[in-house]
Parts: sequence; C-alpha cells; structure tokens
Amino acid sequence: MAERQAERGTARGTARRTGAQVQHEIMQLILDERLRPGEPLPTETELMASLGVSRNSVREALKGLQALDIVEIRHGYGTYVGQVSLTPLADGLTFRTLQEAGGYVRALSEILEVREVLEAGLIRRVAPTIPEEDLAALDVIVRRMDARARAGETFAEEDREFHELLYRSVGNALVPQLLEVFWNVFDRVSRVRGFDHDPSPIGTVRRHRAIVTALRRRDVEAAEEALAKHFRNIDTRVARADRRDRPGTNHR
Repeated sequence: MAERQAERGTARGTARRTGAQVQHEIMQLILDERLRPGEPLPTETELMASLGVSRNSVREALKGLQALDIVEIRHGYGTYVGQVSLTPLADGLTFRTLQEAGGYVRALSEILEVREVLEAGLIRRVAPTIPEEDLAALDVIVRRMDARARAGETFAEEDREFHELLYRSVGNALVPQLLEVFWNVFDRVSRVRGFDHDPSPIGTVRRHRAIVTALRRRDVEAAEEALAKHFRNIDTRVARADRRDRPGTNHR
C-alpha cells in the first residue's frame, strides 16, 4: 500500500486541488486498496504524503466523505471506511421535499410515484414465485397491524416491515435500502407537516391483506391492482393534508 501511495503523491505533485478532487482521490484510494467497511484508512500524515495536499485539505475532504457515510471518523482512533449507506440520500430528499418551491406536496408526490413504479415492477417479479414462508410471515404482520388498528394504535413499523419482506425473495440487497430511503422521507415529511395520522387504519390493513391474498393466488394482475389501491390511499392522505394547509380552505 505504501508504494502505491508514494506513486500517487509523486504523480500529482503538490498542485492545489479542490476539495471535491481530494475527496475523489481518497475514494479512489479506497477502491484501489480494496478496503472494506470498517477497515482503517491511512493516517492524515500518510494521506498528505500520498495525495500531496495539506492537512486542512485532507481533513476537509474526510469531513465531506463522512457526511456521505463513505468514511467514519473515530476521534482518538483514526478514520475507517464507512458503511456507505443510503442515509445521505434520504437526508437530501427530505430536505429537498420540505424546501420545494412549488410546495412539499408536489415533491412528496413525485417521490411516491417513483416508489410506486419500483414496487409495481417488483411485485410482478415476486407474484409468481414468492415462497410460502414469506406469505406466512406477511400474514403474521397483517394480523399484528389489525390488532394494533383495533386497539387504536399506529403500526408504522409493521407497515415498513411488510414492504421489506414483500420483496425479500428478489434477492437484491439494494431493494430494501431504496425502500427504506423512500419510507424514511415520507415518514419525516409527514411528521413535520402533521399528516402522519391515518384516518382509516382498518382500511389500510384491508389493503395490505388484499396484496397478500392476491399473491397467495399467484395472481399478478390482482397483486398489482391491490398495490395500486394502496398507493392511491397514500396519495389521498397527502392531498388531504395539502387542502388542510392551504389558507381559506374548508377543512370539513
């Protein structure tokens, strides 16, 4: 590793580079050395020599990469490769949605539309082959939802778990991460804007149960339709919040 770092420093010289360039070079170092999450990066001094930049440039670049979860700075211990999660994406989308000039409802509707397109494609894939054990697990989640709804409780975590489990058999590690991003954005925005309350929890439970029923019959079209109805309900809740927030609107 030391030889490669020296080669990098010699090749670049001491030319002044932007923070973005230094960040890119540190990312390339991680890739070149095949460092995995949790493994240590070279020290600040080693990075200065390797990249041919000042200590401040290294520190600023590392702070930027930390914000992206590409590195993790453990004060007193060093810098390590981060988990490279999609948390920064969720943070960025949440901020974008809340500060959207045309109103948060439009921005949130766009995010919901993307999520619906993703899930519609996924449900077509899983409907013919979803394992019985996954169907049984989905049944258990729906029963928990129903029990909470009848007790006057919310079931946000069960809802999240339902959609993650729904596509488990696809075997794509990125799918649950993307779904979590969309979920977190909707959850954060709904809490900030005050429309996290579901006016018809029993109806929401019913729509989830309809998805499982269609999947159990291996009916692709029925599964797609049930999923679409579920999203229409979410859209209705967002639109209702929009009308409520508009000045002079009748809130009946």
